Amino acid sequence: MDWGTDLWDQYDHIDKHTQSGLDLVERYIKFVKERTEIEQSYAKQLRSLSKKYAKRGSKEEQECKFSNHASFQEILNELNDYAGQRELIAENMMTAICVELTKYLQDIKQERKTHLSDAKKAQQNLESSFKHLESTKKRFAKEWAEADKATQQAEKTEADLNATRLDVEKAKQHAHSRTHTAEECRNDYAAYLQKYNKEQNYFYYTEIPQIYNKLQDMDERRIRRLAEGYCQFSDIEKKVLPIISKCLEGVSAAGVKINEKQDSILFIEQHKSGFERPGDVEFEDYSQGIKPATSDSSLNPPKVRAKLWPFSKKHKPPAAEDFSHLPPEQRKKRLQAKIDDISKDLQKAQDQSEALEKMKGVYEQNPQMGDPSSLEPQITETAQTIGRLRGELTKYETWLSEAVGGEESTNSINNNTQHSVVAAETTHNIYTEFEDEFEDVEAPIGQCSALYTFEGNSEGTISITEGELLSIMEEDKGDGWMRVLRANGEEGYIPSSYVKLAP
Repeated sequence: MDWGTDLWDQYDHIDKHTQSGLDLVERYIKFVKERTEIEQSYAKQLRSLSKKYAKRGSKEEQECKFSNHASFQEILNELNDYAGQRELIAENMMTAICVELTKYLQDIKQERKTHLSDAKKAQQNLESSFKHLESTKKRFAKEWAEADKATQQAEKTEADLNATRLDVEKAKQHAHSRTHTAEECRNDYAAYLQKYNKEQNYFYYTEIPQIYNKLQDMDERRIRRLAEGYCQFSDIEKKVLPIISKCLEGVSAAGVKINEKQDSILFIEQHKSGFERPGDVEFEDYSQGIKPATSDSSLNPPKVRAKLWPFSKKHKPPAAEDFSHLPPEQRKKRLQAKIDDISKDLQKAQDQSEALEKMKGVYEQNPQMGDPSSLEPQITETAQTIGRLRGELTKYETWLSEAVGGEESTNSINNNTQHSVVAAETTHNIYTEFEDEFEDVEAPIGQCSALYTFEGNSEGTISITEGELLSIMEEDKGDGWMRVLRANGEEGYIPSSYVKLAP
């Protein structure tokens, strides 16, 4: 079954049907375009969300050492990759479906227009031929009527006794002429009728079937191409599903590898001070006379000295190079970090030295490639750098060894010794101290407010109360402690997480 055979007389329906098919292709293209816009908007929002919650800065990098923080960062990274796959879906849909189908639609519109134009032209030619046939037929009918009338007139003239012979001859000649003309018209009509029937037969059995079959073939190709577009809609997304699955698996893996125990241990290692717990408070027997307590309670730690002026600040010596101003555990961490940095720089310098020596050897063997002596300044400078770094590495390793070895002896110092040192400092020349403080006032670098109450029980720390406004004298260096100044003049270290920075 085909259109040319079964729909030979359904031009209008074929016209509407093929136009409906083209409208469907155009509608599908618009649908895919809107889908790509949704994908692009979705991907953009996912990227913005990932960027919004991504950690940045030294404090956040410190937190990312914990597995639960690191896993969340991995989830954000996976989400960013997932957004990239959504963008890829949108791009491929636009290229493979929208662009290609739009181009195909233009071609098939032109092809349909040509076929319908051919069918209409053939129909017009047949109608024109039929009008000519009707005209020939009418002329034949008219001439035949005139010939018949002329013959009857000739017979009537011949039967009239009063008519002359000339009149009879004249009437017969006129009838003969009319009959001859009628015969010619009859022959023309018969010939054109035969021609028209042949054209009509060609129109209905050859020309129109061919045109309609071409339209059928065009419409079937259009349906097949649209079906491929439907499949592409799914296939494009299927191609990225393995990568999307990997992204989602990465999210799951990030959640699975969280180790809560390890995070707790890491937090302890980062923030433990290494000090011993305060000893018992000794009983002071007033019945035997007032006797100063020999134990230093961490609940009421002795102050080094009272403040002379509300606006004066305790003169803090600059941070020691060996980090001896820090608590033992923090000092070990800082020394180890310094050793690691120096080791990296030393390895880099050694690699550079080896590369220069190799280059020098190549230049010596191939003078045309370069002058070996031109490398001597760099080699000398690198050697000096290596020597300096080795010296620093040895120095910091010695300090680390002392910190590790001397920790126990430091912690074993009794409270009496500490108290005597404090007392000695208290009896220092008060005027000299006031003069030093007044001339060398350290300016705060910021303000913060206490979120929680903290009891400073360890040496170097101070107590703060919730809501108290503090001045920041030294920022957190990555060990979780910061140096602050209270309104009453007390200065010391507190945990960084116990305060909120003022805007």
